[in-house]
Amino acid sequence: MDPENGSFVTEFILVGLTDQPNLQLPLFFLFLVMYVLTVLGNLGLVILIGLNSNLHTPMYFFLFNLSFIDLCYSSVFTPKMLMNFIFRKNVISYRGCMTQLYFFSFFSISECYMLTSMAYDRYVAICKSLLYSIAMSPKVCSNLILGSYLMAFSGGMAHTGCMLTLAFCDVNIINHYFCDILPLFQLSCTSTYVNELEVFIVVGINITVPSFTILISYGFILSSIFHISSTEGRSKAFSTCSSHIIAVSLFFGSGAYMYLKPSSAMSLDEGKISSVFYTNTVPLMNPLIYSLRNKDVKVALRKTLNQISLIVEKQY
Repeated sequence: MDPENGSFVTEFILVGLTDQPNLQLPLFFLFLVMYVLTVLGNLGLVILIGLNSNLHTPMYFFLFNLSFIDLCYSSVFTPKMLMNFIFRKNVISYRGCMTQLYFFSFFSISECYMLTSMAYDRYVAICKSLLYSIAMSPKVCSNLILGSYLMAFSGGMAHTGCMLTLAFCDVNIINHYFCDILPLFQLSCTSTYVNELEVFIVVGINITVPSFTILISYGFILSSIFHISSTEGRSKAFSTCSSHIIAVSLFFGSGAYMYLKPSSAMSLDEGKISSVFYTNTVPLMNPLIYSLRNKDVKVALRKTLNQISLIVEKQY
């Protein structure tokens, strides 16, 4: 047995999303386009928010961090996923697999709490508007961001630390496109009872606590909106929240469906399809949701493009 990692297995083979040859090339181009759009969209928002002083508000501070998380999050597994469509045998080392698992856990948990912070920001903006500058001071925003990353760090360490206690003896073929928790459990030659309990507790906390916080926030928000007398005021309030509701529903819905069900209740093929939503679709949709439905972002984008065009004209 390898004394360094407590396992006979030194590398894993990733099966990928599908083993049907006629689907490999179309899926490669589909996910390549999705990844390029994800990188461009999230990187674009990060740069846009950083360059425009009128977007230096708590709401866009959280959006800046969310875009940064999505940019890193999608890069953890998508390049390896694309390799699955090209190479017959996609190998990942034991250490590489554990590293991928950690960063996947870290960025997915940090996204949960970043979306929660954004919901709290909308609650204060609509329900406590007179106290907004105090309740969402730079110190409060920084503490919320720090808390999100600390929860992500502890959750990632818990998942990876427990996974390192398992032994993988003979079978090293992961029926997935990245090193996810549940497919790895099926390869272990030791009991996974404690690990499954840890996953249920950690994932349960990191989904239910943010979900209930968001639901409570939006309960108060809806109550306040219904008390607004003007139709225009209600419409404006709804528009500021609708983008966030869509993003939250996509991410938490697919994540809960995957991890809060017993491992025996869902096949790995079904799990892979479900995983696509929170690993590929959500990071792609977030910049589209927050840019196409956001007037401030559109104005900032036009302003930035005009400044770039003026600089280019001066040079020529």
